Amino acid sequence: MTDSLMSGQLVHYLLLVVGVLGSVAAYTAIHRLLAPPPEVDKSDLAMLAKKDLGMTSAFSGLNPQGGLLDRIDLLLLRTFHLDVKLEEVHMMMGRPNKPSPLDMLHLKEMLGAGLAGFIYFMTGSPVLGLFGVIGFFIPDSLFNGRIRARQTEIMRNFPTFVDLTALTIEAGLDYMTAIDRILKNAKAKTELEVELGKMINEISLGYSRRDALKRLAMRTGIQEIRSFVGLIIQSDELGTSLVELLRNYATDMRFRRLNKAEKLAAQASTKMLIPLFIFIFPTVFILMLAPMMKSLVSGGLGF
Repeated sequence: MTDSLMSGQLVHYLLLVVGVLGSVAAYTAIHRLLAPPPEVDKSDLAMLAKKDLGMTSAFSGLNPQGGLLDRIDLLLLRTFHLDVKLEEVHMMMGRPNKPSPLDMLHLKEMLGAGLAGFIYFMTGSPVLGLFGVIGFFIPDSLFNGRIRARQTEIMRNFPTFVDLTALTIEAGLDYMTAIDRILKNAKAKTELEVELGKMINEISLGYSRRDALKRLAMRTGIQEIRSFVGLIIQSDELGTSLVELLRNYATDMRFRRLNKAEKLAAQASTKMLIPLFIFIFPTVFILMLAPMMKSLVSGGLGF
């Protein structure tokens, strides 16, 4: 009796502590959400330099003194540092007009709140409703899928582009002039040509070749293009022959692609076992055993 009383008191105190901590956390969140923002020093040299260089964020239009939605957006961005991550994901998606980084944030918020409300409506439990926060991370898989599809499209034409670049450089052109010539003669503008066109435009706007190449690697997020950029920068610094480097690199990429295709082909037979066991074998067993079971139920097997 005493042990049960002590355990009951222990549970009571634990619940009391959890309630107090939860109240403090809720008060802090509400206070940060509704509190007026601090005054921004418009004479800050860092902000002025950032403005002069055109380094504006996709979330700069959010008003800290605006409506509730803007305050929620800013709270999430500052708490979880989502601004840099969302802008990086948007850049690797090819900077489409829709969705913008702000649209991506709103989609995450809508799915998180919608799933939490649905779980609460179905179960009636606020605690289980908190698991609806998982919906906040569901759009990440959608964005990553678009990034992988874009990277696959870029890599589909990349080995051919490297061969053409090596051939054009061997004809006597500079590598940037060679890339520009390839882009002008391209019939269809794929994602690779679009990114290379951005690199050429950045150089014409005043970026150094080294910075433009690095920005190309950042926008694509592909290891092969990072290696390609590293080869060009190394050739510039050391004065080595770029033609042989590019040819060897293109050969190595094709060899790795062939090995990957052979590996996927070897795994295909193993992966086919899953649909065989789930769909094919049960159907075959039903077709074979159904007449026998019907005869057994109706009066014997007949022999």
